[in-house]
Amino acid sequence: MRNRSTMSVVVTKSSPVVVVGASETPTGGIIGLSTFDMCSAPAPTTLILVFEQPIDDPIGTIKKALSQALVHYYPLAGRLAGADELEPTHIVCTGEGVLFVGASASCALDDAVPLHLVDLSVRYPAKYCRLGDPLLLMQVTRFTCGGFLVGVTWNHVMADGVGMAQFLQALGELARGMPIPSIVPVRSEDDSSLPRLPQPMVAEVRSYMRIHKEEFLPLLDVSIPTSLVSRIKAKCGAGNCTVYDAIAAVIWRCRTRAVITDDGDPNTLMLLVIPRNMRDLVRAKKGYYGNCIIFQLALATRDTVATGDIKDLVKLIRLAKETMPDMLGNAGDSRDEQQAPPKRYNTLTISNSMKLGHETVDFGGGMPSRMMWTNEHPPGMACVVCSPCKGKDNIDVMSLCVRPEHADAFLREVAALTMELSRDCQPSPKARL
Repeated sequence: MRNRSTMSVVVTKSSPVVVVGASETPTGGIIGLSTFDMCSAPAPTTLILVFEQPIDDPIGTIKKALSQALVHYYPLAGRLAGADELEPTHIVCTGEGVLFVGASASCALDDAVPLHLVDLSVRYPAKYCRLGDPLLLMQVTRFTCGGFLVGVTWNHVMADGVGMAQFLQALGELARGMPIPSIVPVRSEDDSSLPRLPQPMVAEVRSYMRIHKEEFLPLLDVSIPTSLVSRIKAKCGAGNCTVYDAIAAVIWRCRTRAVITDDGDPNTLMLLVIPRNMRDLVRAKKGYYGNCIIFQLALATRDTVATGDIKDLVKLIRLAKETMPDMLGNAGDSRDEQQAPPKRYNTLTISNSMKLGHETVDFGGGMPSRMMWTNEHPPGMACVVCSPCKGKDNIDVMSLCVRPEHADAFLREVAALTMELSRDCQPSPKARL
């Protein structure tokens, strides 16, 4: 048993156990990774779902459902393999299983703030996912009120956000007593609907998705009032701005202003990377849960991002979203070939987790009231826009995008912009270091 306390809250974790498929599954098979998978670094991604309504024995119920789910999603119980630990090439269906931890907290959910996310999830021992590591780690934490949290950490090479949402929905269905998942999972390189991305494009994406193990980035939980989003949408005109567009413009501008002292050149290039789900466009088979995203790019000078009107940044973001990279040619980037790529610290990825399917996961007591994302060692500067919290008039952005010396400035910029564009809001961004 292991106890870890945050202020007066104690989280007690059981020893990790390995969960395997409830019945015999195919073993020994090899599934090659797609070129979409190869665009992802073997980095751990953590999602935490908060459930306020209790269910009977959440730890035992979800653990049993996990064993049943691995019968259908048996590649998740395997291991990655390849010549290079940082660039795996295929999945070996070993059936070795996934890691599971049950935990209990000494408080009710309402009293659980602040809690470090490390208390609520299982972490990989290294700063990236090694070839021999499980592809999936899970922790279920019970609270004294009956509510519970489900923390899922997985190797991003195995699945993107949509794919993991599908798996968790299946897990919820099995926990609720369904005999089999409603969607038949597909995870094979033989899915001919997936185009092969050109190697130059894969190499370019990998270049800014590299894992930098030596760099620490503080996790910032930034709260964006929905009234600020509404104000930006009104400035842009009807139909010219989505919720994501508005939030991405806010984060891009505020972060650029916060790190402006890092480089005094107003013509320094700032790159915004926008992941996009491609399943519909490439007509991937229903149930495909591997990676199927491409990266659309918005590029502007530091001065344009830092001082331009917010609606002009929205226009840049929308233009980038409308410009599709040439997936079958060699062009994956709209930059002039003579331009040097932006520095890593000037490259920001903003992912959109709204409406991916995590918000509908149900283990028997209803859908989650909140979602939290983190990546202890992200491959780049990254933010995730989360679904709105139940009963809250704000949208959370989980952010790993600034060095410690720029964290306070970033939060001040968010607060200042909120007050500038929406005087009736009281922003309260919080940092979790």
